[in-house]
Amino acid sequence: MSNLSTSDLLKKVRKIEIKTRGLSNQIFSGEYHSAFKGRGMAFSEVREYQHGDEIRTIDWNVTARFNHPYVKIFEEERELTVMLLVDVSGSKEFGTQQKTKQELATEICAVLAFSAIQNNDKVGVIFFSDKIEKFIPPKKGRSHILMIIRDLIDFTPESKGTDISQALRYFNNVIKKRCTAFLLSDFVSPNNFENALKIANRKHDLIALRLYDSAEENLPKIGLVPMLDAETNSIQWVNTSSSAVQKDYKIDALKRRDYLKNTFKKSGIDATNIGTHEDYVKPLMALFKRRGAR
Repeated sequence: MSNLSTSDLLKKVRKIEIKTRGLSNQIFSGEYHSAFKGRGMAFSEVREYQHGDEIRTIDWNVTARFNHPYVKIFEEERELTVMLLVDVSGSKEFGTQQKTKQELATEICAVLAFSAIQNNDKVGVIFFSDKIEKFIPPKKGRSHILMIIRDLIDFTPESKGTDISQALRYFNNVIKKRCTAFLLSDFVSPNNFENALKIANRKHDLIALRLYDSAEENLPKIGLVPMLDAETNSIQWVNTSSSAVQKDYKIDALKRRDYLKNTFKKSGIDATNIGTHEDYVKPLMALFKRRGAR
């Protein structure tokens, strides 16, 4: 249940709204449009001519067949659904920098959500751990987005583990129409999820945002410390100042990063890494620009 008082929570929501809405207005909204909407004008369907339609959109073949004017509708004119798939497992609380992964995920989701509604798109959310924690069906509007932000700040999951495959299977089942989906996680998952990524990306347009903390890649030298595995709840004593431990830790981190990079590549999905120590604007912009340029 709620960890914050209502007034504290509302203050926090407001603060995040002001920051992320500003970012979305100034930077992301247009970039989002070119990355997800301006994908060329993919033809999607025809409908009967209505007063005010442009003559150049008339589909003459269909018009001749039905003796009645029909116009072509292009994908660009249609609203999208944007789904945010957010990992709320135990490791989300980790953060040695200015932000925890959860705070980072909250701001990124808010920026994406505001960019989406400015482009007349619907936004929905799936919170997952090793089970589906909560599903918020896609809707438009500021109050809907504020509700999502409130949950992102103050959601307490029932479970600590992570099962990305299950989250993606659920997503495929509940969202029937093709949508754009952002999967936010640190991707520390005990099971292989490559196949699930492939299947979801065939049906939808899937983007992976890997959130990490710099201490997961470079162990701070602080002597002997008890380390708790957030997902298994077991404690181990680790000598963080030992150069062998430091080296092993770094090698493990690089292997993990490499493995994920290959997994995303093989699944054919766009992915980017965003650290809790950095400004998320740059990596997100780079991702949007890469997509917009295609």
